[in-house]
Amino acid sequence: MSLTDFGASLVKLLPPEAAHTATIKALKLRLGVPLNPPLADPALETVLPKSGLKLPSPVGLAAGFDKNCDVPDAMAKFGFGFVECGTVTPRPQPGNPKPRLFRLDEDRAVINRMGFNNAGLDNFVRNLKTYRGEVPIGANVGANKDSDDRVTDYVTGIRAVAPHADYVTINISSPNTPGLRGLQDRASLEALLTACGGTDRSGKPVFLKVAPDLDEKAIADIVEVVRGPGAWLSGLIVSNTTLARPETLKSPDKGETGGLSGAPLMGPSTEVMAAFARALKGEFDLIGAGGIASAADTYAKIRAGANAVQLYSAMVYEGPGLAQEINKGLPALLKADGFATLAEAVGTGL
Repeated sequence: MSLTDFGASLVKLLPPEAAHTATIKALKLRLGVPLNPPLADPALETVLPKSGLKLPSPVGLAAGFDKNCDVPDAMAKFGFGFVECGTVTPRPQPGNPKPRLFRLDEDRAVINRMGFNNAGLDNFVRNLKTYRGEVPIGANVGANKDSDDRVTDYVTGIRAVAPHADYVTINISSPNTPGLRGLQDRASLEALLTACGGTDRSGKPVFLKVAPDLDEKAIADIVEVVRGPGAWLSGLIVSNTTLARPETLKSPDKGETGGLSGAPLMGPSTEVMAAFARALKGEFDLIGAGGIASAADTYAKIRAGANAVQLYSAMVYEGPGLAQEINKGLPALLKADGFATLAEAVGTGL
């Protein structure tokens, strides 16, 4: 067992949120952080077609792990091809009352109702300016819970982070800020994307992060909006956590309110992403998120239309070396199906 794996095992003995706090503190001290990022197989080098982002690996770190942009340099050393920090809101906010993070060990899953807890935009941008990592960095922006004008919050966030990030993500899909998912409704989304499209983005790609809890009509509406007022977007991240509770869940904490992530989300989120892929026909970059815990999961997302993927919850169970394990396993899966590059496999399962 490596020092990193040993430390991860010790952290799991702590309550979930305390474990996360301890992990961030350890990473800030560079405890267990590799000196150099591992080299990925050249077959995994990825250029997202619309955004032009160049990734050494398609495996990215999802937002939520590093809310305040405290440790992106450290996480870039673990084999991730890109890292996304946030969600950050214009003003600091404490988030929802504790406890608000739950491990569902029997289900390899997590439930959270964090509520965009973060130290605010000024702190985030200070940290973002210092990033010197080897891979692209994304900044995930949101709205304050008590905001009188959430659209303005997103405009403010984009304008502040775009000069210093490689890409920006608009997060309208967290289930833990009351009313936030309402921004996915057609009229609200049109207004949001019109306003955000008119702000200074410093020429950076912008992604829209959507929920997995979307029916056919909601998907169709979002597709029409991103082709219209949102045509300036580079792509979608599909998806955030789910409010659904599959009957297969076994953990005693399965009834906790909040967003469910981890293994049970893999199937549903992949289905929703494939629906977007079929509708958008390659016009926008797609980043697949939700339930990824292996090279096979990653390959399934890619064949369902993802140009790249993100993970977070699976690290609770697999440890921080998961991205590198996926990087090791993915080339063999591509080769077995006759693909020389990852780009050749995108969407082949649709």
